[in-house]
Amino acid sequence: MGRVTTTDRRGVLRAGAGLAVAGAFAAGCARTGAVAHSAPDATSPPPPTGPARPAPSPRRFSGQPVQVDHGPRGRPRVALTFHGNGDPATARALLAEAERRGARVTVLAVGTWLDAHPGMARRILDGGHDLGNHTMRHLDINTMSEADATREIEDCAARLKRLTGSVGTWFRPSRAARASPLVETLARRAGYPHVLSYDVDSLDFTSPGAPAVTRTVLDAVRAGSVVSLHFGYADTVAALPAVLDELDRRGLRAVTTTELLS
Repeated sequence: MGRVTTTDRRGVLRAGAGLAVAGAFAAGCARTGAVAHSAPDATSPPPPTGPARPAPSPRRFSGQPVQVDHGPRGRPRVALTFHGNGDPATARALLAEAERRGARVTVLAVGTWLDAHPGMARRILDGGHDLGNHTMRHLDINTMSEADATREIEDCAARLKRLTGSVGTWFRPSRAARASPLVETLARRAGYPHVLSYDVDSLDFTSPGAPAVTRTVLDAVRAGSVVSLHFGYADTVAALPAVLDELDRRGLRAVTTTELLS
């Protein structure tokens, strides 16, 4: 894929200035280092009191492997997937920017994040996005015992069920791009026919700067790609407008993973 031009990079910097979120951001969902537990969010809106949009349940997609890392290459669609953890201010900024441009994303939420910010589950769904399970505490699930790994998957599923009426549409393992055979089996037992992996890693959790995030994504993305991104990082907020602009220029539409495979 082509490199990001100087003009593109200036666009990234301008976007970052307009979208930067004040204050330090909590650590998100990086594969290494300590897990960040967000403080309860006093500004999160309460769950809606009126009729809620029904939360979709997991689906089996015929012809797709158990572990999905990309969709059909012959259709001009990509899935931007976000690990749901960290400061909810960045989550709201990212969701608002995606929606402003007509994009839909997939959020894999950490259970402790949902406990701290319960209003985010409905916010994600009401924006037309996919919501899924990224384990309860975001530990290295592939190294856990069967009992511990089961609890990580099922506890997060229970949070999603309580908040939305569904266990979520997808499961993604924590601290790993792909699930071990055991975790794959446990996820299917918990009701997830597929494990969601990815073929493009933005590396945004390393905080390399917005231009680097943009360049990493755009150098690798192509039709059918599933891109791994994170809530909780200022670089990701600042990079998103330039990523969406270039996807649009290439004729690639950002859709939910469900739409990508449908």
